[in-house]
Amino acid sequence: MKLESWRRPLGALGGLSILVLLLWWAFFRTVETVETVEVRRGSIENAVTALGVLQPQRYVDVGAQVSGQIKRIAVRPGDKVSKGDLLVEIDPAIQQAKVQTDRASLASLRAKLAEQEAELDFARQQAERQTALQADGATKAEDVQSAQSQLRVTQARIASLKAQIDGAQSTLQGNEALLGYTRIYATMDGTVVTLDAREGQTLNATYQTPNLLRIADLSRMTVWTEVSEADVGRIRPEMPVYFTTLGLQDNAGQPRRWEGKLRQVLPAPPAVANAPAAGQNAAPAGKVVLYTALFDVDNADGALMPQMSAQVFFVLGSARNVLLAPMAALAAVDGQKGHFLAKVSVDREIQERTVRIGVRDRLNGGVLEGLSEGERLVTGIKQAKASTRLRW
Repeated sequence: MKLESWRRPLGALGGLSILVLLLWWAFFRTVETVETVEVRRGSIENAVTALGVLQPQRYVDVGAQVSGQIKRIAVRPGDKVSKGDLLVEIDPAIQQAKVQTDRASLASLRAKLAEQEAELDFARQQAERQTALQADGATKAEDVQSAQSQLRVTQARIASLKAQIDGAQSTLQGNEALLGYTRIYATMDGTVVTLDAREGQTLNATYQTPNLLRIADLSRMTVWTEVSEADVGRIRPEMPVYFTTLGLQDNAGQPRRWEGKLRQVLPAPPAVANAPAAGQNAAPAGKVVLYTALFDVDNADGALMPQMSAQVFFVLGSARNVLLAPMAALAAVDGQKGHFLAKVSVDREIQERTVRIGVRDRLNGGVLEGLSEGERLVTGIKQAKASTRLRW
């Protein structure tokens, strides 16, 4: 009886110990979790992104060179025009009056010239007669001098009239040109994209040329892209570039892409209002400086329109059907560009390898060597209490 009385507490104590051990195993032991990702094939692209706006590659702003009231506008926005087509007519009454006045003045000067030429003939005859009489001693020296003086005066009057006629002809030609400017014609083939004038509007071209409309060739567009100073050193002429726009999609319902090559980067950022004077800082502290990059694309179908916004991608490098590895799982090797250390899970063992990466973006890198398709790359190792793994 005494032995049995001891066995019962010992059995209970053993059972409690096992229960405590099970509870610790289930809730309090530390469990190591290895997070992995499978190495798969895909495409990768390293690109500089920027925002741009579309403009016609060739366009012309049509203005008025004479003042007056607009009599007729022969085009509307969206009309296609050819070089030489009539665009706008300005009331020519004032210019016609100036031309008529110039022609009358020129005719009067020519009549005076004819009169003086007749006077010149008479003065020359008088001078010759007085010279002959002087040789015979039949006239006075004063009369000879008077005749010769009258000849020179008449010659001077003729020279003055000829100069006035030249000036009047120039004035007439200028006013005839201004009269021609009252009819404004297209200087290139294209489309009327803007029209700022109205029939009946009075134009004042005295101090500046009023812009009436813009003609643009929409078959080829230029993308004006703003690239930050942090990225401008990474782009270069002739590098591939593409862009997408808001709303325009391809046949598959994906954002449509237009491709081209970078033409140039302008050497200075666009001028801004209230720009600092020479010797001062180019931009306020903290302000990002943007440079303008230009490239051209065909627009044969007319889908692109002026002032459209563009999401631009300057392609620094790209690769298709390559193995991809997340860059967050790789550690750079000092002194070896493009080489990284990676941890690979093989049969529940973790191996460390050196991996060579080619093209990479912010998330992934294209594997050149060191990994095989289907292997599991370790992305992280976590230690946690077993209780955190339970799911209720």
